[in-house]
Amino acid sequence: MSLLERDPSATRVDDPRRLASLLQWLGWLPLVGLAVVYPLVAPVSDFVRYLPLLASVVVFGMPHGALDYVALPRALDDRVTLRGLGIVTCLYAALGVGYLALWWIAPLPAAIVFIALTWFHWGQGELYVLRDVFGATYLDRSQQVLTVLVRGGLPMLVPLVSFPDRYQAVLGTFVAPFGGTVGEWSVFDPGVRLALAVTFGVVTVTTLLRGRRLTEDSGTDAWRLDVGETALLWVVFLVVEPVLAIGVYFCLWHSVRHLVRVGWLDGRVREAVRERRWPRAIGRVALEAAPPTVAALALIGGLFALVPATIAAGATGDAVGLYLVGIAALTLPHTVIVTWIDRRQGLWL
Repeated sequence: MSLLERDPSATRVDDPRRLASLLQWLGWLPLVGLAVVYPLVAPVSDFVRYLPLLASVVVFGMPHGALDYVALPRALDDRVTLRGLGIVTCLYAALGVGYLALWWIAPLPAAIVFIALTWFHWGQGELYVLRDVFGATYLDRSQQVLTVLVRGGLPMLVPLVSFPDRYQAVLGTFVAPFGGTVGEWSVFDPGVRLALAVTFGVVTVTTLLRGRRLTEDSGTDAWRLDVGETALLWVVFLVVEPVLAIGVYFCLWHSVRHLVRVGWLDGRVREAVRERRWPRAIGRVALEAAPPTVAALALIGGLFALVPATIAAGATGDAVGLYLVGIAALTLPHTVIVTWIDRRQGLWL
């Protein structure tokens, strides 16, 4: 077995049915509620719109990436080692700082890279849950690529179709602090957005039908969950404005799923879960996530100090935009580390 790969069965949870139910309650229920309630109360205030993203500082969002320093060493060596810690430190120092510098040099290309990077990362984050929690048997290499394309595109592309003005405005908050502008792009034109919606819809249906064709009889429940989740996310990102929808998705869907995954790499967490000692398991994960979360907040605080004149008093959107630039600098090394863990756990075979 190579340095990059290990037995995939070692990563599967003991009670996937119970865990699948937990993830559905934490992820499905808030998004269903959001899709039902938002059209009845829209438009919402800036406070409500940005609240989930602001909450992500401590509520699952930032902490889910803060566990990289223990997650990669455990994936590589089954324990936290100096080698693993050194790798994580070097990746964050080189990739994070280098990418952050790009925002000063070429802010608009840096923002486009952030969207593409998030598209891939949020798509890849679904593969482990589909395979090791839901029990999907149809994830060959091609299906993995298609699943990443669809699952990552739901939060990144679908909002462009239904909320082009909001999408453009948020993109503007990414680049404005660094002197960049978005300008007029044909991608925001109605005809182009319609073509994108139709094309992405066809890709979505094709991906799901291909999964059904590859599904063994014992895996139909996983495929039905895949269909249900995909349909739910389509609806949410079509009817709920991007900032609010993405904020809730980031905290309660993507981040929770990743926390479950990396928490399971810790033998003491696994033992606590098997013994139904949930406070102990959750507390251990939270304790390990706390120091890097504080460090990340300090980094983002430094970013605000470097560009203070660009944030107008009371401009929540501008402040959140700059916060997300800081998140972007952390996302690049985080994605590299998660991809490495994917390979160790037998994904992307």
